[in-house]
Amino acid sequence: MRRQKPIRPSTPIDVTAPAAAPASLPPDIAAWFAGRGWRVRRHQWAMLEQARAGRHALLVADTGAGKTLAGFLPTLCDFAPSGAALPPDGLHTLYVSPLKALAQDVKRNLLTPIEEIGLPIRVETRSGDTPSDRKKRQRERPPHILLTTPESLSLLLSYPESADLFAGLRRIVIDEVHAFATDKRGDLLALSLARLHALAPHAQRVALSATLANPRDFQEWLAPQGGDEIAAAALVLGEEGADPEVEILLPIEERVPWGGHAGRWAVPQLMQAITANRTTLVFTNTRFLAEFIFQCLWEENADHLPIGIHHGSLSVEARRKVEEAMARGELRALVCTASLDLGIDWGDIDLVVQMGAPKGSSRLLQRIGRAGHRLDTPSRAVLVPGNRFEFLEAIAAKQAVDEGQRDGEAFRPGSLDVLAQHVMACACAGPFHEDALLTEIRSALAYSWVDEATIQRVLSFVSNGGYALKAYDRFQRIVRGKDGVWRLSHPNQAQRHRMNAGIIVDSEMLNVRFKNGRSLGKVEERFAAQLSPGDTFFFAGMSLEVEGVKDMDVTVRAAKKSATIPSYGGLRLPLTTHLATRVQGLLADRAGWGLFPDDVREWLEMQDYRSRLPAPGELLVESFPHGGKHYTTYYTFEGWNANQSLGMLITRRMEDRGLLPGGFVANDYCLAVWGLKPVTDPVPLLSPDILTDEFVEWVTESHLLRRAFREVAVISGLVERQHPGQKKTGKQVTFSTDLIYDVLKKYEPDHVLLEAAWADARARMTDVGRLADLLERSERELVHVTLDRVSPLAVPVMTMIGREAVPQGAVDDELLLEAEGLIAAAMRPDPPLEGD
Repeated sequence: MRRQKPIRPSTPIDVTAPAAAPASLPPDIAAWFAGRGWRVRRHQWAMLEQARAGRHALLVADTGAGKTLAGFLPTLCDFAPSGAALPPDGLHTLYVSPLKALAQDVKRNLLTPIEEIGLPIRVETRSGDTPSDRKKRQRERPPHILLTTPESLSLLLSYPESADLFAGLRRIVIDEVHAFATDKRGDLLALSLARLHALAPHAQRVALSATLANPRDFQEWLAPQGGDEIAAAALVLGEEGADPEVEILLPIEERVPWGGHAGRWAVPQLMQAITANRTTLVFTNTRFLAEFIFQCLWEENADHLPIGIHHGSLSVEARRKVEEAMARGELRALVCTASLDLGIDWGDIDLVVQMGAPKGSSRLLQRIGRAGHRLDTPSRAVLVPGNRFEFLEAIAAKQAVDEGQRDGEAFRPGSLDVLAQHVMACACAGPFHEDALLTEIRSALAYSWVDEATIQRVLSFVSNGGYALKAYDRFQRIVRGKDGVWRLSHPNQAQRHRMNAGIIVDSEMLNVRFKNGRSLGKVEERFAAQLSPGDTFFFAGMSLEVEGVKDMDVTVRAAKKSATIPSYGGLRLPLTTHLATRVQGLLADRAGWGLFPDDVREWLEMQDYRSRLPAPGELLVESFPHGGKHYTTYYTFEGWNANQSLGMLITRRMEDRGLLPGGFVANDYCLAVWGLKPVTDPVPLLSPDILTDEFVEWVTESHLLRRAFREVAVISGLVERQHPGQKKTGKQVTFSTDLIYDVLKKYEPDHVLLEAAWADARARMTDVGRLADLLERSERELVHVTLDRVSPLAVPVMTMIGREAVPQGAVDDELLLEAEGLIAAAMRPDPPLEGD
């Protein structure tokens, strides 16, 4: 059983920025501020006071408020020549960020005051890109400030010398904490912080963020735990900055598209905005859309303005080249994805464009903050909706930004596969007693639920793979001696762990290279497997022709032929519950429709006339015939992931009830299911027991649980992707994990990794929590409307049928063309014509 979280303390520990400054700032630090014409902001003083009082602290401040400087200011003061005695040589401050690029950017900005003041501080970065000789030197002679990522920190803690390396650590600064604290990378960092607390108990923790909906949860996550009450770090609130200026771009002829997501209609207007501004950052929600919009902009770019592209599948060299060009002010526009959501400081950006719906107010605020990047300068942003629902979502997001409302992911219990990886890292660092390890682990709030039975299960798994696998030598990684101490079963286990440890399990990627060896980036293995010599695809801003596919490389040359866009895997950005609720509020607020474009207002008015609009908290279900089939649409507003899962479950239940389902299609707002027989009563299809019957059957039989197991098997170290001199392909990893999955499912169904896989399948892959809320709501608030033909509100999802496997954007025109018949039927107020 999982232990309940400790009781919260009755009084929160909140510290807002103080009115008065502390007694002193070292003269050379104060002179540097004065020389730049800057003042020390109130929240920077407050962070310095918290450090001097020995408290952990969370700083929540707007982009451009000097958060990073506030986090490092106590360190700079410690090393000021005019201050007291200098700290001893060795690692003083550890900086952890979710992105390698962010660490590089912070290093550039941090070196400015260090060099100008003349502080005796060495600053270095450490990531997967750091050369091995430098990593070795860092362990032997560490810098004073080390900038790293959660994965690299975990690996650093796996070395025997880590105890000496971190013994003198004084400060830990965690940047952009909202971006990863609630996921598995946050679990890994929480466990690393617990280990650091054991090695350097007096080290102060600091976390920085611009967008938190629930600061209290992050205060508790940040603080070391240990008593009956939940400890919490102090909260420092930053000075308020200028309000952002957000506008929604509409087609010139005032017609918002019915379907599609790419917003290609806006490219001419977008090119005008790029021409009129100094530097524009264009955000997209997927890597595909980044490539597509980049290509469209180039076709429209008659003046040949320098425009770049940046996303996670491009090579390190390509990304760094673009980042440096932006830092030098050489680009007029940059098309990018979430790879640039976070904190890189380019102060010359004067416009941010969001292509498609933002999916959350916090994410939008983070992206808007890239413009100006100064507290006293309004950030300017333009939202480009791809369709009518996205227009409503853009309105909802703009209202949330104007009101300062945030949203974000909720915390959940720490993952068992991450815990297994951490246990192995601890063993690599040296022998340990399980009692001491359990106490250490439980000091992380995410793992405060772990009891002796759970840690025994995890230790058993790490030691021999578990009951069903212990006969195989390769799974025996640690052993318990007669003295009760756990050790590595063989010294080479440490090398194997360090080669394979990590949290991000991407689809297997192949390198895209020219024949001369120059790397452009990576594409998915399943996409590359479909390519033959002579095929073309658009990637890294170029049209490429395939010369050959061999091993892990796709060899290409430049081509001028029309190209096929790469299709990237991964989950879509989820629509937040907060934004979904706001969209439903807009539908219900008829008085506010007058501010919408005429075509959007008429769309809603016709829906209201012919059917009804879903009220907040209500589940509207519509049934109607179309094209010889019977359709049912469920307006859930629960996001694509939850709707996709619901579609799988409903079609199973329809099959059992003889309704002959034909298929389904989903977007963020609704689900459309069709079959050969009409659904006269949707209530039985939505009963909550669908999550205990059909859900378990579906997840077990489909690829979902196998895919989840593949990820937890890799993260936990059960299956190794890399060996000295060779690397397994994605196909080989899948083959290995599928074999093990079948063995465990048959012989050890309660295996710790199957439990971890089920947790992932429920929470991350199917959004079952939102499904449960929806089904509970359907029991009370379901309204079923039977129509004689398609409704206006159903048109956007109906236009996706037959197109859901095709990259969005490339088919926008076709979607609009094929939708004409649907639109005409939906928007006609009179009875149906013959043949409808």
